[in-house]
Amino acid sequence: MLDWTDRHCRFFLRLISKQALLYTEMVTTGALLHGDRQRFLQFDPSEHPLALQLGGSDPAGLAACAKMAEDFGYDEVNLNVGCPSDRVQSGSFGACLMAEPELVAECVGAMRKAVSIPVTVKSRIGIDDRDSYEELIKFIGTVAEAGCDTFIVHARKAWLKGLSPKQNREVPPLRYDTVYRLKQDFPTLQIVLNGGITTLDQAEDVLGNGVDGVMVGREAYHNPYILAEVDRRLFGASAEVFTRAEIIEKLLPYIEQQRAEGVRLHSITRHILGLFHGEPGARSWRRHLSEHAVKYDADASVVREALKFTIQ
Repeated sequence: MLDWTDRHCRFFLRLISKQALLYTEMVTTGALLHGDRQRFLQFDPSEHPLALQLGGSDPAGLAACAKMAEDFGYDEVNLNVGCPSDRVQSGSFGACLMAEPELVAECVGAMRKAVSIPVTVKSRIGIDDRDSYEELIKFIGTVAEAGCDTFIVHARKAWLKGLSPKQNREVPPLRYDTVYRLKQDFPTLQIVLNGGITTLDQAEDVLGNGVDGVMVGREAYHNPYILAEVDRRLFGASAEVFTRAEIIEKLLPYIEQQRAEGVRLHSITRHILGLFHGEPGARSWRRHLSEHAVKYDADASVVREALKFTIQ
């Protein structure tokens, strides 16, 4: 998620779940090939397992960036063919590429030749009026032949014109049955369902319909404690479930380290505002962080003070 799942966000989420596969925000090939690749690719070792999500449509450029991902130690590289935003379309990548399955296959093939780590694709179920099941299976089949065996499918189509990115997450109806049917028709592929999942009960229900995984995006950002029982319920792990306060205590040394390196406190705390979602003191927690973490000299003490509002 652009501007959301940066390295500070991922470090925080990893404190809640040890097993969930984390994804970076989408990074364009241009940013890596011509920009500060260290800034976009650096991560803390604790973030594993971790996938780099790329945006691009040039096979050679994507192959070069996939190699960077492998060299930096990422566990997976993912090609985004699902983002419908105007700024993505203007670069001729994202969801508009669903209209060009042969090009996507060429991109995947080039990436597969460049790296040994998995290359996966995130897509929609269709775009605009091109949302028939026949077109979807042509897209999946064509890209799978190029060596992609894992597809993360947002169970909504995307309207490339007329809807904002936010509306594209809400207006087109969810069609889970389409994704379930994909798994039935492509049993050897890993099919991961994305879109509209807000509870672990819902995730378990989706998994019960045969797909191989679920991806949770904005709910995990706005209500991150949803991940607290993921390891136990979805991965069968016996890991301890930490309280929200314990998670913050584990985050404080990281905050202190990052502050010592010149990182502004707000760059970290903006990702933890939703930790106490639905809990007593949640509003005061958010308000204190929002008002004080933006100050130039703000440090970990701001978070300690905010935590006091949540302790009953």
